[in-house]
Amino acid sequence: MYKVFVNDKPIILTTKVEQETYFKNYLLDTVQLGKVIKELNNTNLKEVRLIHKNEDKLLKKFLKKLPVVEAGGGKVYNKEGQILFIYRNDKWDLPKGKAEAKESIEETSIREVEEETGVKGLKITKPLETTYHIFKRNGKYKIKVTHWFEMTTTFTGNLWPQINEGITKVEWLSEMEAAQALENSYANIRLLI
Repeated sequence: MYKVFVNDKPIILTTKVEQETYFKNYLLDTVQLGKVIKELNNTNLKEVRLIHKNEDKLLKKFLKKLPVVEAGGGKVYNKEGQILFIYRNDKWDLPKGKAEAKESIEETSIREVEEETGVKGLKITKPLETTYHIFKRNGKYKIKVTHWFEMTTTFTGNLWPQINEGITKVEWLSEMEAAQALENSYANIRLLI
């Protein structure tokens, strides 16, 4: 099962057909994704489920429905065990960004964290979940596939928000502060923390 977020409402990719209650079922092969996105944005539906009989083909078939933007990001810990957060578009988020040509997803993740926060000396310790969300750019829907990595750093210098990317704050947050920040964050970020 996969969750693809439209704002904070999920499109669930699944093989199971269940009785509709707070959600609607659609067949993945024939669904009109634009209609589903409008329904999620404009009604009180909690989620939509896209059904396909073959579990191995769920994600592959879904990703053919919209242009895909590959991205990488980091959940970064410092020596004190604090997590690096950015504040953009009035929400707390983790640093991430679009992959560039001929760049590995690990290189993308480290570069984006450095560019968005000013933090250096990043080391990837393990891969985390991949998240999926749909966004609109220039009137067209796209799906962002973000590959996340847990990272560590001993960096103690100044944090520099990348203003031209709309980032207004960069902060190291304790576990308790991070829990509070998640109340004003995105569903896919809550999956990672």
